Amino acid sequence: MHQFGHSRHAAHGKPAGVPCVQLDGQGRCRLFGLPTRPTVCTSLRPSADMCGASRAQALATLTALEHATPL
Repeated sequence: MHQFGHSRHAAHGKPAGVPCVQLDGQGRCRLFGLPTRPTVCTSLRPSADMCGASRAQALATLTALEHATPL
């Protein structure tokens, strides 16, 4: 268990499976294109396999990646 009370956290304390606080109401990144966007976000290069055929498939892939990523 980590200091935030969750067993899995990404950088800056975001638990795996929890949407980023920088997403707007449509799920778009508020920091896209800005120099303050985190490196982990700018380095992500999603493929068609990663995105799947639906939002649900894409989120399932992202959640699996978050849980598989060591802290």
